[in-house]
Amino acid sequence: MSEVYESLMEGLNEALAFARGEKTGAIVHQMEVPTVDVAAIRPSTGLSQGDFARSIGVAKGTRLN
Repeated sequence: MSEVYESLMEGLNEALAFARGEKTGAIVHQMEVPTVDVAAIRPSTGLSQGDFARSIGVAKGTRLN
């Protein structure tokens, strides 16, 4: 297999091991995602739901829980 394939597989296997709670030696970055009320912001843009969704790179029916 190629070097790229081997590197990707190593990363994926480390991610799976990490998800199982195993110590992998992988560097893990924690990120805090802010809460945003998108429905409240959209009217101020003057865009339709579809246009606004496209402008932020999500599907129109996307829901965040």
